Amino acid sequence: MSTDGIASATSAVDERRPASNLRAVSISRTFAGLVALSGVDLEIGRDEVVGLIGPNGAGKSTLVNILTGFDQPTDGRVEFDGDDITVVAAHNRVRMGIARTFQHARNFRGLSVRENIEVSALGAGATPRQAAKRGENLLRLLDLSDLAEMQAHALPHGEEQKLGVARALATHPSFVLLDEPAAGLGEAEVPAFAEVVRAVREVHEAGVLLIEHNFDLIVQVCDRIHVLEEGRTLAIGCPDEIRRHPAVVAAYLGTTTSGVGGG
Repeated sequence: MSTDGIASATSAVDERRPASNLRAVSISRTFAGLVALSGVDLEIGRDEVVGLIGPNGAGKSTLVNILTGFDQPTDGRVEFDGDDITVVAAHNRVRMGIARTFQHARNFRGLSVRENIEVSALGAGATPRQAAKRGENLLRLLDLSDLAEMQAHALPHGEEQKLGVARALATHPSFVLLDEPAAGLGEAEVPAFAEVVRAVREVHEAGVLLIEHNFDLIVQVCDRIHVLEEGRTLAIGCPDEIRRHPAVVAAYLGTTTSGVGGG
């Protein structure tokens, strides 16, 4: 990703939204008696990047699904700028300004990279002209310009993940929930991707929830980190606090900064 890409992405913002927040309030979710989440509170502001970590099965993906309308909580509620949106459908949350990516890319495999981005913008209410403009700028931001006319099914895995991020940003969101977006990226690509995450907040003025295996990436870009364990909140704090938290170190970090897990 180039500096020019970040700068030009400014013009992809067609209008500014007022400050807002996205909140999970006392969220619980059970599946046939299995407790996936229990009383979880989480808040994301428009001015911050929040990391969400924990081992496999901690409930991270379940929480993201509930925040984005792909699942309903057994108890608790989801609030957007103070309004209860718990029962609002996923596609309507996109139009409200809540976008997400998936662990396994859900791109339109028969469309080109450019078409994928423009279709996402159109689906969120953009005009054809706005969609084309966002497409050009997001291709530059994600270093996908050289692949713009390639069909999505032919992309390497890392570029598939980047396209998922571009599609989420094309909806002009207030909040972006990134589910393991760096999966498949080479080690040398991670610093550039960290700049993309920063640009989401600073240029697109969107709050970010980042779920990621790569703890180094988490501590580079996140203002706060929320740690889940067995469906409950284990710790919340800034990166330095989480690095020093005894329970987090014992459970997930050990002597390294990897292996925080997915799911």
